[in-house]
Amino acid sequence: MNSCSSTRRKLMNFVRWNRDRQEADEVPIWQLPDSNVFFFISGMTIDADGAPNAYHPDDTGLDELANAGSPTHWDGIVTDRHNKPLIQLESDPFPGYYISCTSLVDQTKEFSDPSRYVNSTKIPYLALPAEIAERGGAQLGDFAFVVNLRSGKSSFAIYADIGTLGEGSVALAEALGISPNARHGGEADGVLYMLFPGSGNRKPRTIREIQSQGERLLSDSGGIEKILSFSDASGGPAVSSGDFSGALTFVLKISRSID
Repeated sequence: MNSCSSTRRKLMNFVRWNRDRQEADEVPIWQLPDSNVFFFISGMTIDADGAPNAYHPDDTGLDELANAGSPTHWDGIVTDRHNKPLIQLESDPFPGYYISCTSLVDQTKEFSDPSRYVNSTKIPYLALPAEIAERGGAQLGDFAFVVNLRSGKSSFAIYADIGTLGEGSVALAEALGISPNARHGGEADGVLYMLFPGSGNRKPRTIREIQSQGERLLSDSGGIEKILSFSDASGGPAVSSGDFSGALTFVLKISRSID
């Protein structure tokens, strides 16, 4: 009996619906043995939230205005007490654009300050469904390691927004060699997301902090080697577009070069 197969743990199966809610598939969320680190493979849609030029009243921003919600319930836009969207002033980065927000914020800044939120075009971040974050023990501000399994390109990131499965910021997509266009970009599958629950301080971080903390966490956990060791064709995670073990060979080389 393969001891790896007996100790490998599936945290949960997450049901993912398409935009029309007509079809659904199940994405397995895996947890490393003897660790709270969890990972999954999905595609990537582009999350522009937090970028000061994300949304415009005339729908000319980085992303479609419809993705920020609706007049009865805005999600990606800061509103006043009457649910009226706030528009940036002349002193702000993009006057006339809405102030776009992320779930992770800098509490030291006013809610009407665009820099209070994590800028999608500057910071590599990912979004998670609340259900997965809760089950896995992840909190906003925790660190992550994300890999494009097609190319082997990787990036450290921060968990900065609550959203759908497989969402990444413009900056994260650029680092992975994925089209960063929030309206038409992204990747259908083949992106590995590894989360380190409890690793953050619930505050936004600089790129330098994300890189240094991510390197330490990846090195300490031995994460990629464990995934490679505890995955097999009979029951481990799979990439719909190719062989999982072969793709992870790229990742293993990356992690060793980081060490």
